[in-house]
Amino acid sequence: MRMTPQRAAIDDLLDGTDDFRTAQQLHGMLASAGSTIGLATVYRTLTALAEAGRVDVLRNDEGESLFRRCLRAEHHHHLVCRDCGRTVEIAADVVERWASRIARENGFIEIDHTAEIFGTCSRCAAARYAGAQHA
Repeated sequence: MRMTPQRAAIDDLLDGTDDFRTAQQLHGMLASAGSTIGLATVYRTLTALAEAGRVDVLRNDEGESLFRRCLRAEHHHHLVCRDCGRTVEIAADVVERWASRIARENGFIEIDHTAEIFGTCSRCAAARYAGAQHA
């Protein structure tokens, strides 16, 4: 992937962003910083970065893609808080073994997979509990 000034700006933005963002949110952040990069360029760049394994992609409940810089170089999965969006990258050997076994049993090769686990993180659960106590 050739590094154009537009791609470099998007790459730099991802380096400074800790949580998952939509392409529209990232485009808005670039625009707020004075960039004239188009939304289509943001989408194309994010897609290329995802294919290169440099960004993680999740789908939210509405089916919208969310992007974030990969923190781990190796294959991994995510725990995602539905309330605050906090994400933890996890290794899941049992998932890897299961995916390989299922593929093998069905005659598939060259498999790829993702596993995202959505729930409520301990901070949001504590805040919810504290709010219920004061209600």
